[in-house]
Amino acid sequence: MSDSLDSRVTVADIAAEAGVSRATVSKVLNGRSDVAPATRSQIETLLARRGYVPTKRTKRPLHLPLPRPAARRGGLLELVVSDVNSPWAAEVIRGAEQEARPARVGVVVSVFDGAPGHGQQWLEDIADRAPGGIILALSELTPADLTRIAKLGLPAVLVDPVGDADGTIPSIGAGNWGGGMAAAKHLVELGHRRIGMITGPMRLLCSQARLAGCRAALERAGLTLDDDLVQHGDFHYHSGFSLTQALLDRPGPPTAIFAGNDEQALGVYAAIQERGLRVPADVSVVGFDDVPMAQWMAPPLTTVRQPIAKMAALAVRSLLGHQDGAEMTEGRVELSTKLVVRASTAPYSPG
Repeated sequence: MSDSLDSRVTVADIAAEAGVSRATVSKVLNGRSDVAPATRSQIETLLARRGYVPTKRTKRPLHLPLPRPAARRGGLLELVVSDVNSPWAAEVIRGAEQEARPARVGVVVSVFDGAPGHGQQWLEDIADRAPGGIILALSELTPADLTRIAKLGLPAVLVDPVGDADGTIPSIGAGNWGGGMAAAKHLVELGHRRIGMITGPMRLLCSQARLAGCRAALERAGLTLDDDLVQHGDFHYHSGFSLTQALLDRPGPPTAIFAGNDEQALGVYAAIQERGLRVPADVSVVGFDDVPMAQWMAPPLTTVRQPIAKMAALAVRSLLGHQDGAEMTEGRVELSTKLVVRASTAPYSPG
């Protein structure tokens, strides 16, 4: 083994030579205390001998053990999303960055789309960056994904988990069922009886909960949600557009549509306007999320606000607190949603 400087040496190389996991090497690099003294000494010796250079942290070889960083001063947190281009992801990034900035903590955004073969490389990249914690704002996580993440040995928090989180990783979410109920209740109170809904993917718990809340609101009013007026989308603009066209083609089209999120609601608007109809004079529309574009739509969108940026900020706060020695809250923290009434809904007017 050469003792010369080799900037290509990775955390994985050190872990393999030491016979430990990459997560253990990352703990040493982060100054974590939960590593056996003998193991720590072995890893520090290898780091110095092989001239390991921490990625984007310093330009000098590591000849001496890194000092333990001061609590909440500098460092990185990893924010993982499945679609960096969505309005929802933009709000998550904003909330995380605003909370991390005063602590002088950087937020690295990476994308995990669940593509075959992507997962292992994604995990290796995170291990190489050795962040102080991971914020998982993903569309869904399988049990296998959770197991692989746990093996990194890094503190992690799920933001708005829409898969079936098993409680092994703390999570922060919003009241999807209550939000769905509030949206449908608002439409019923405006006199609408034929209410259509365009859900998100039904494999996701948030989509199921929003639909269930909508059904519950109608049942409490002595009404029934017509299954023919329920369309299953994918949370994106094009599904909102095409599925609204399908609803409007029905013999008894809906007088109001509840879109599973604001991006789909934008597609709903476009389909209604293409038919020469108006929002809300002909069809009322409600969305879900209250991302910034909701108030800029024409007309401004009535929607269910979930505190997306606040959820991300709480995740950052939890990880920073963990670095300061505080225990992370187990299980799920659920924040409340709120119906925001704007100009896209109006009382039902027959004819």
